[in-house]
Amino acid sequence: MHAELTTLLKLQEKDKIVMALEAEREALEPALEELNGALSGAEETAATAQVRVEEADKRRGELDAKIEGYRVMQERRRQKLEWVRGAKEASNLMAELDLARSVLAKEEAEWVRSADKVQEAERNAAEAETALEELKAEQAPKREELAAKQAECDDNLAAASGEREAAAGGVDAANQERYNRIRRGRAPLALYPLRNGACGHCFTSVPLHRRQKILSSEGIESCEACGVLIYPEDE
Repeated sequence: MHAELTTLLKLQEKDKIVMALEAEREALEPALEELNGALSGAEETAATAQVRVEEADKRRGELDAKIEGYRVMQERRRQKLEWVRGAKEASNLMAELDLARSVLAKEEAEWVRSADKVQEAERNAAEAETALEELKAEQAPKREELAAKQAECDDNLAAASGEREAAAGGVDAANQERYNRIRRGRAPLALYPLRNGACGHCFTSVPLHRRQKILSSEGIESCEACGVLIYPEDE
């Protein structure tokens, strides 16, 4: 076989190993994405529950301030009533006191409801946080397993990439550029065997005189249709 074709085939074998390891590494991603998606959902639920606690607590605080303001005003009206001498003014103050008591009662009832909402929100937040921690514990073994597989793939890929670069060093610059250009195209590989007189990639028939060159290893021939390099099938 043509010497340069031999070096290209060796390079391609290294690239096949690299491609297989990359595919193996990529195959782990869906499982990790599934874990991350579930965890993200649980974290979002817990965060939303905590926001609702803060909102409910803020509403209760606002009602606290409002009710305290009403009570202060009521106390002032009662004190003023003690000093009022006119019947009309006293009657007006009494009416204001009655109205204020009614308003205060409504606000206090609202405060009770808001306190219940705070407790409910706190309970939901605690449940969401518990569910989040349980999910983390449940995922931990699977994450450790995936991390170990990823690390192993990365190590193997680094070693294979090193061997690939060493093999590339044995190919002259022109053929290496030709090889890399083909791989950047649509064909997953740069070299394919001659099978039954046709290109092993696109199955286009190769002219007889070019077949003879390929079989006799007189040079490196490419497919006229898809551009890949063709080599004798027995190689």
